[in-house]
Amino acid sequence: MSFTKTSDKKAEGAAKTEPKVKKIKGAEKTLAFQVPKGMHDVLPADQPWWNRTRRAVEEMAATYNFLRIDTPILESAELFQRGIGEETDVVQKEMYMLKTKGGDVLALRPEGTAPLVRAYLQHGMSRLGQPLRLYYEGPFFRHERPQAGRYRQLTQAGFEIIGGPNDPIFDAQVILVFDRLLKYVKIGDVVLKINSIGCRICRPFYKRQLQTYYKRHEQKLCADCQRRLNANVLRLLDCKNENCKPFKEHAPNFLDKLCSACSQHFKGVLEYLDELGISYSLDNQLVRGLDYYNRTVFEMMVQQGPGAELGALLGGGRYDYLFEELGGRLTPAVGGAVGYERLIEAMKAQKVNLPAKNQKRVFVIYVGELAKRKALKLTEQLRSAGLAVTEAFGKESLRAQLKIADKEGFSLALILGQKEIYEESVILRDLRNSLQENISMSKMVDEIKKRLKEK
Repeated sequence: MSFTKTSDKKAEGAAKTEPKVKKIKGAEKTLAFQVPKGMHDVLPADQPWWNRTRRAVEEMAATYNFLRIDTPILESAELFQRGIGEETDVVQKEMYMLKTKGGDVLALRPEGTAPLVRAYLQHGMSRLGQPLRLYYEGPFFRHERPQAGRYRQLTQAGFEIIGGPNDPIFDAQVILVFDRLLKYVKIGDVVLKINSIGCRICRPFYKRQLQTYYKRHEQKLCADCQRRLNANVLRLLDCKNENCKPFKEHAPNFLDKLCSACSQHFKGVLEYLDELGISYSLDNQLVRGLDYYNRTVFEMMVQQGPGAELGALLGGGRYDYLFEELGGRLTPAVGGAVGYERLIEAMKAQKVNLPAKNQKRVFVIYVGELAKRKALKLTEQLRSAGLAVTEAFGKESLRAQLKIADKEGFSLALILGQKEIYEESVILRDLRNSLQENISMSKMVDEIKKRLKEK
């Protein structure tokens, strides 16, 4: 099987081309292979940022009672074509697709909501207590133009509330979860943009007005907007082309065209946000890039640097009709997703300080070959007692091992030499003040735990 981008037919024969040889800065030699364009490695130095982000998602899930669900990375391409919409950029330009030997057309998932709804319907999850709170996290794939915080393989987490009454309190609760998540990772200066894009009753009337408005400017629109003008006019409000921005700014306001039910629903959402103390900005151009949304749509934006434009950290909305589109019944649902890469970029840009590493660890140092053999057993004894232990096997000198312990911020070290082995003791050294004492191996674990508890 072979992958192709939705709009790219030139993949055939690509495997036969010779890899380009590129000199990597700082590398020992010229490398023939490197990470594909738009993908990225998460190196050890960045793992604390990723761990912090994952922890934030898990904390929110536990606090607000969301259950985890995992779906495959590969799904039927038709799932996204029907669910997201044929005229969206995601389907037309950004999906990675493949054809199996059996003739099935699959796609690397570009987003998480359609697969979640597919799983909900397939496994009869409507029989579970409703509303059902689900969350997911994992890799997604879009053939976008790589830039800061935007990759072709990206990691997202989503929170979804499915079923139950079509109550605006659930829209507000999803927004609340994301608001608390951003506070958890200490990202400030966040702007919540929110809009309502109506329902099947009021949306057709608005679309006709929007189409009439854009028809007057048709020749000045980009090629994509000209094509979508008749196919799916709402997508024009999602256009990123600079030449089309002035027309978006003067487009008819969706909020003025809402039916009574949608107007009341949106009013309820805003009242709940007011009650929660979550500030927001109404944005009548906000429609999101996926066709399955109805009524509430939202994005949380942050300024990435002085003078920079606001960038979206996360977004979501209501998608009651998606279940029907995928073969089920109309089901009230609302949710959103946050990108890990964008979240981490924002944390770094705002110079967020990560929580200090847990210093309740001990560093084991050995001197001599006999001590080295005993140190291996000693470290396992300490780990079995529930202690976090680090060692530097391969570094033979005492000085080299102490240097590593100091560099990594350890406050306590165990030193084991030939003399200590014969005496069945260890040297316990406080690395902050270099004070040390000999203690019996039989009392070693209790003494270490006592010392670490005091720190």
